[in-house]
Amino acid sequence: MKRKLRMGMVGGGLTSFIGPVHRKAAGIDGEIELVSGAFSVVPGESKATGEALYLNPNRVYETYQEMFEKEAKLPASERIDFVSVVTPNHVHFGPSKMALESGFHVLVEKPIAFSLQEAKTLKKVVDKTGLILGLTHTYTGYPLVKEARNMVAAGKLGAIRKIYVEYPQGWLSTLLEKSGNAQASWRTDPKQSGMGGAIGDIGTHAANLAEYITGLKITEVCAMLNTVVKGRHLDDDTSMLIRFENGASGILMATQVAAGEENNLNIRIYGEKGGLEWRQMEPNTLVVKWLGRPMEIIRAGQSYLSDDAKAFTRTPAGHPEGYLEAFANIYRAFTKAVRDYKPGKKINYTKYDFPDVEDGVRGMNFVQTVVKSANSSKKWTPLK
Repeated sequence: MKRKLRMGMVGGGLTSFIGPVHRKAAGIDGEIELVSGAFSVVPGESKATGEALYLNPNRVYETYQEMFEKEAKLPASERIDFVSVVTPNHVHFGPSKMALESGFHVLVEKPIAFSLQEAKTLKKVVDKTGLILGLTHTYTGYPLVKEARNMVAAGKLGAIRKIYVEYPQGWLSTLLEKSGNAQASWRTDPKQSGMGGAIGDIGTHAANLAEYITGLKITEVCAMLNTVVKGRHLDDDTSMLIRFENGASGILMATQVAAGEENNLNIRIYGEKGGLEWRQMEPNTLVVKWLGRPMEIIRAGQSYLSDDAKAFTRTPAGHPEGYLEAFANIYRAFTKAVRDYKPGKKINYTKYDFPDVEDGVRGMNFVQTVVKSANSSKKWTPLK
């Protein structure tokens, strides 16, 4: 396929935060062209967004249903190749399902769906159609996260014993949803966000990062959910003990009421021989601490990094890469899979290294299990 992939977008209108992030990330490598969209349910906003993005007005739609119906009827040389779904949580399932059933690959914001049942249904559709579904667990796209994962997989830390992962934010320290803030409004609304507030919004990122780097699955949780800000309808603070499949134990914290914090996602992993630490707000540094010898500071862009890290690095050492590039790495890996796609042949997701439908189902299962644990009198709740 010697051309740019044609992308459609559902959501991401002029007032959106994440839509522009996706568009910028998709454009970084020059592999993707945005050609169509159904950008908003607000009357006139989809059209206005299309105009602002200089799109053909005939390819800008009022609803995603209209978009998929009309795009599917276009010649193969014109129609979209995939759709990026960047809507609030309750509008992930419908567009993703219809896109797949209309013959289009999907890259969807996390969480994959509103509920575990919807997530499982999407997996069935992916299995039936054979099409590709990617999920934007952005933090797995950082080069030094890849390096950390490679070190663990190579056994450099020895058997993993302890994992600490936390994601403190402070932006919901007040009842911001009552001030007209669109992001706060839908993220704290059970009808739009789902059963989880902070745990669904950022706790899933923390859990996914822990599993991604260690290669270990969480098997049990002992969780506590809090709603700290009076008048809020979903949790804004959570803490839990976690167990992993190899017997390792861990602690996971996710809060949006840590006043003064920004997006301070960080993880520490300890094995028999040493440990490592990575912080999202300083993503180009990986600290490795060894038993009985000096610690190491590993930096992005260096020649000593693994091939896994180098494959997702764009700039020389000292030229920082960040959030947009991590997003772009997921788009680039997804794009490679779409280019290699052949009808009737199952894609090998591990070859491309981006979050997929399995991660999506697991994320929703995690949220449901944490909520169940928090509401249970039992000490531990299995993540099945």
